[in-house]
Amino acid sequence: MTSTHDTWLTQDAFEKVKAELDRLMTTERSEIAKRIEAARAEGDLSENGGYHAAKEEQGKIEARIRQLQDLLHRAKVGEAPADDGTVAPGMVVTVRFVGDDEPETFLLGSREMAGMDTVEHEIYSPKSPLGSAIAGRAVGDTVTFETPTGRSMDVEIVAATPL
Repeated sequence: MTSTHDTWLTQDAFEKVKAELDRLMTTERSEIAKRIEAARAEGDLSENGGYHAAKEEQGKIEARIRQLQDLLHRAKVGEAPADDGTVAPGMVVTVRFVGDDEPETFLLGSREMAGMDTVEHEIYSPKSPLGSAIAGRAVGDTVTFETPTGRSMDVEIVAATPL
């Protein structure tokens, strides 16, 4: 079973994330270390823009490495959720906002799945306001959630099927 703390990924998405992590930990780390060392060799670091830019980029790379490591640690790979009409990460969900005639369909999952051949829908995070409101709820339920702007919205779950 996949919980909202887990990240459901297809095998392709898992491989994509793993490849990015490997590239960052090998090639990118090595290149940024060389740039920092070259900038250090120039002398006075207090006025060395190249050094400060390289250190900032190093911080971003290290933050992304930690994010990807955490993602891979929590990943549930290829384990599709049960097809029981209960919304969970890894499901294609169709909702209808109360007062709107057109339903909206999206994948409840990780943004790392964007661009995968198997994903043809927009992706909503299970941690987003809408995603967290509908996770664990069943088809036919109407749920109220608060948007990032502070507005309350009601949404009816029309369908939920595994990817």
